[in-house]
Amino acid sequence: MHGYNWICYTCNMGKDINKHIISFSGGKDSTAMLLMMIEKNIPIDKIIFCDTGMEFPQMYNHIEKVEKYIQRPIITLKAKHSFEYWLAEHIKTKGKNKGKIGYGWSDFRNRWCTTLLKINVMRPYCKGNIEYHGIAYDERQRCKTIKNRNIKYPLVDWKITEKHALRYCYNKGFDWGGLYDKFVRVSCWCCPLQRIGELRILYYNFPELWQELKRLDKLSYRKFRNDYSVEELEQKFKYERKIKVNY
Repeated sequence: MHGYNWICYTCNMGKDINKHIISFSGGKDSTAMLLMMIEKNIPIDKIIFCDTGMEFPQMYNHIEKVEKYIQRPIITLKAKHSFEYWLAEHIKTKGKNKGKIGYGWSDFRNRWCTTLLKINVMRPYCKGNIEYHGIAYDERQRCKTIKNRNIKYPLVDWKITEKHALRYCYNKGFDWGGLYDKFVRVSCWCCPLQRIGELRILYYNFPELWQELKRLDKLSYRKFRNDYSVEELEQKFKYERKIKVNY
């Protein structure tokens, strides 16, 4: 159990409207957005982190550090069922895949993990409230206008780029235990949509997580990626090291 406020929410906040809600992933952009909003005295009613259960250990430490720094609670929400349940245990009851067990690994066409472990969990907090999302200026094409939702993108309004956001956080003393020295993106460590290079870093630098990834891959009815299973990636990385040493 981590030190920040952990809550498993299934309730509806229907009575709590016109509130200013921070969607906080813990990454460089949402961290910069939160700290800048506090500096600018922009109203904040709730700061919400949706925990997939598959974050890097350093990310959980970072969230605790942010909470202590800002001296206010970060509410952590978790879905009723775990990542592993949806990956390999859930039995589908509808459609052409009725009876199939688990969703298997996600891909670009079906990012069920984002929907089931983040969007659906956050939804009760969205209705009637003002949401703040940490999207940097150089990714402003990701900003969306969604019917019946009031979403604001402060970093885009302030023209804060990803590079600026990271430098700002570093200057405030936040370093994520070195995660951004290794990875361009810091999200779920098990994501099959990562670049091969980032999976290579995971293999070499986080052996315990890699072993867990191999275990999960054996549970999924779908291959980890279209091009590689986790075991095949491991063999690839071992071969690369062997070739490099011999060369």
